[in-house]
Amino acid sequence: MQTGLIVWFIFINVVAYLVMSDDKRRAQQRRDRTPERTLFLLAFIGGALGVWIAMYRKRHKTKHVSFTLGIPLLVFLNAVLYGYFLQ
Repeated sequence: MQTGLIVWFIFINVVAYLVMSDDKRRAQQRRDRTPERTLFLLAFIGGALGVWIAMYRKRHKTKHVSFTLGIPLLVFLNAVLYGYFLQ
């Protein structure tokens, strides 16, 4: 189970990073965007670290209070849950 959880952690965080980066690119090109709900869902199901890293590397959504407070909270929640299941 631990190996599967580690693979999931890596996979979902890479996906979350890529989706957040793509949303930034789409915003710059004034194209259809990824809904914020989707970004939060990716963070909630384990990809909060990927979203958080992309937020600050790409400077995307950093002025949205829901992201600046919500994503770090989800990173903490993800860390607690991953820590619990990896014991």
